[in-house]
Amino acid sequence: MAYKTLVAASTKPLILSILSHGKSYGYQIIKNVEKISNGELEWTDAMLYPVLHRMEKEGLISSEWIILENGRKRKYYSITPSGKEQREATKVQWLNVSSALDFLWGANPTLDLG
Repeated sequence: MAYKTLVAASTKPLILSILSHGKSYGYQIIKNVEKISNGELEWTDAMLYPVLHRMEKEGLISSEWIILENGRKRKYYSITPSGKEQREATKVQWLNVSSALDFLWGANPTLDLG
């Protein structure tokens, strides 16, 4: 089980990265996160939708209602140009953190931290 603060910190970058591959609806985002994390990250509707609404207010994503063949409506989310910019800036930060942890957790770190 992932730590809540780490999961919370990764929510926006994950959503922006998923939406950079095309528009998606809430349940599909939840399933994509579950799939790409091999089931380690389990998001719920109650967690996701407030984040999506906040991101939409921030201008990072937009939404549109689409009527399906069966007549039901489904809300799809898309990344905006501002969202793409934030995704790229966040990507650099996460890669830097990941690189540092990979080094420190490696078999033989050569840095003298003492």
